[in-house]
Amino acid sequence: MKTTRLAWVLVPLLFFAPPAGAHFQVETPPKHEDRLIRFPDVAGYQTLVVDLHTHSVFSDGHVWPSIRVDEALRDGLDAMAVTEHLEWQPHRADLPHPDRNRAYQRTQEALPKGSELILIPGSEITRQAPADHMNAIFITDANALLQAAPNPPKIEASTPEERTLLESLPEQLQQDGVIDYFMAANQWPAEEAVRAANRQGAFVFWNHPFFSRAAPDAMARMTDFHRALIEAGQLHGIEIANGAYYSEEAHALALQHGLTMLGVSDVHDLIDWDYPPRFGAHRPVTLAFAKERSADGIREALFAGRTVVWFKNLLIGQEAELKPLLQAALGMEDTAYRDDLDVLDLTITNDSDADIQLRNRSPYTFMQEGDDLTVPRHGKLKLSVRTVQRLPQVELEFEVSNALVAPKQRLRLSHRLKVGE
Repeated sequence: MKTTRLAWVLVPLLFFAPPAGAHFQVETPPKHEDRLIRFPDVAGYQTLVVDLHTHSVFSDGHVWPSIRVDEALRDGLDAMAVTEHLEWQPHRADLPHPDRNRAYQRTQEALPKGSELILIPGSEITRQAPADHMNAIFITDANALLQAAPNPPKIEASTPEERTLLESLPEQLQQDGVIDYFMAANQWPAEEAVRAANRQGAFVFWNHPFFSRAAPDAMARMTDFHRALIEAGQLHGIEIANGAYYSEEAHALALQHGLTMLGVSDVHDLIDWDYPPRFGAHRPVTLAFAKERSADGIREALFAGRTVVWFKNLLIGQEAELKPLLQAALGMEDTAYRDDLDVLDLTITNDSDADIQLRNRSPYTFMQEGDDLTVPRHGKLKLSVRTVQRLPQVELEFEVSNALVAPKQRLRLSHRLKVGE
């Protein structure tokens, strides 16, 4: 039998395993049992909640695609994509599916009749550094993104280091030919797979750049490989939040290179295990500001960069998208001075799923709250503002502590209200 040398670093099991501590942990149950993810529309656009990176048993996930559909409906998602690894197939002995479109087809079959959930076809191009992982969504044929022989040659170690490395991998993966297949599929250049996706009109984004064997310090860094794809117009987005992690460096790369910012669950197990709603957790999602509620509307919004990431109650995006969203979510009502004091009473409302954290940056004193406020999700906060004298209008300025327009840079909001309106 023909053999192939283990000529470069091969630790797929370690590389693809979920990072330690990926599960959400909290100490007290939440006050709200409603798990639907809801954010308001903004002027001219519909705010669509999407998760564009999930897995099932058709690659290295642990659930059938129908579970992903059920979870998306429970979370109130507008759209989702099941993006299976093309090259990494640890279940290939049990699910030797030659058609890489099969997971998407099974997802479509699981969609309840009359459901408005938008299913987006996609796949994950899975390689070693520097290419690492990239998702291609809105594809028409996943098979065109893969070139690998169905029965690749067996890998043989030729040095002590290679033998040690091969022996460290689970025997079952070797017996099932998983590693051989992965190595054979990697012989086709990653840039060719990306070109194939672009020929189908795909939106391609860089997955978790902070988790790479080339970056043991978990720092996302631009590579010559990805820079060339960006310059060629073939890489369009980047995950700044994946699972339990947010990367300031990936956030900075998005801003520096004009890449669309994405937040994804990258879920392999159950959503309720990794992001238990009963404990107040939520999957990371991307809010896409679309002109219409459709796959084409989402695609256009992604290519235009109109997104905000929602991650562990943190909202991340460019000011052009983040500011209108917060302005749509926050409102002022019941503004009136007290009869006997120069104190303005008002109520701040919040029409979003985030607990919005505000820091007072105006010259006025908030008598009952201090300068740090939290307006609860889909709730209200009463405020007493000491203005020293009665004013016909008051301008309140806030820093939104959990809204980032750049790494460590919070969004500023101002609200001018006429008293009595």
